[in-house]
Amino acid sequence: MKARYDREGDTLDMLLEDKQIHYAEEHGQIIVNYDERGKIVEIEILNASKLLSGFLTEILKAPERRIVEII
Repeated sequence: MKARYDREGDTLDMLLEDKQIHYAEEHGQIIVNYDERGKIVEIEILNASKLLSGFLTEILKAPERRIVEII
């Protein structure tokens, strides 16, 4: 897996497979790109600094557990 953060666009791209993107699905601030067989190729997170900072803050505030649910 390769990850790249674009500070100017505030996007985080996680490349899982080095394949051609066939189609994409948007889920709010997250775009999931698939190959022709429906396998996930790349995940893009828009407004990454805001989305991830809130996520990480909740994890750090949670009591010590093996699994933390963020709702």
